[in-house]
Amino acid sequence: MPLLRPLSFAIGMLLAGVVGQVLAAETASYAVDADVKVTSDLRTRGISDSLNRPGMKLSVEAAHESGLVGLVEISSVSKKQFLEGAGVGVTLAGGYRFGDPEGWHFGAGIATELFPGAKFEAPHGFDLANGTPADFRSTRYDSAFAVAEIGYGALEGRILNVISKTYRGADTGGVCGTMLALMADPTQALDCYARGDHGSRGSWLFDLDYKYGLSPTTTLNLHAGHQKIAHFKEADFSDYRIGVTHKRWGFEWNADWVITNTRVRELYLAQDGDTLRATDGNKVVVSVSRRF
Repeated sequence: MPLLRPLSFAIGMLLAGVVGQVLAAETASYAVDADVKVTSDLRTRGISDSLNRPGMKLSVEAAHESGLVGLVEISSVSKKQFLEGAGVGVTLAGGYRFGDPEGWHFGAGIATELFPGAKFEAPHGFDLANGTPADFRSTRYDSAFAVAEIGYGALEGRILNVISKTYRGADTGGVCGTMLALMADPTQALDCYARGDHGSRGSWLFDLDYKYGLSPTTTLNLHAGHQKIAHFKEADFSDYRIGVTHKRWGFEWNADWVITNTRVRELYLAQDGDTLRATDGNKVVVSVSRRF
């Protein structure tokens, strides 16, 4: 996707800026944290990226005293969901944070989510005269975002606006084509096609998180999220999570009850052999992570 090339370059420059300032100033305060997580189900915004199976994620975050921050994440994803891909998801992000961590604090940046090689082919139109799908084209799952953060103490809010052509493949082929293929009644799919050929640039993603310390080693985690997909109200959904994190033996042990409320569930089904599997089911997810 052409937009992602300059975006990835810009993020790379931000990451390089963090490292450059660290190396240039001997007295500068900085931190680089690495985190490895193994989870029973790798979920993003309440949707499984690992087809309801275990997954792994490596995260590296660099933060400079100036407020510059950079993030790199590499995770395992299902090739049955991210078709023709390498089974890997990569997130790159860079930005600036400022304010009082115990009071009001803010952040702004850009991010990109990449799934190397992953793409699918779907019809971007429907020929009413012949009653057949038409205009088959490929769509990638890669996405890019502008990000804004605002928080007060342990309460954190985040808003993402999609600046790439699509968000995780949500375009006329990905949304209307999926509904046409999987829904017994084609009415919704035909209504979707009737709105014209669109991507999902301009979509909004919202997150609200709160952490409450139950003890020096145990934290209660609360999350609510909503995604509003431009041009495709069928793909809108909300997700909620309540969980506990306990620190013991140098590891963080997590248990979360994940709830996902989708409007059209067919959009969150994945073909697994002869079986269609829902990736939006409510579920207890357990994980263990280690910081270095």
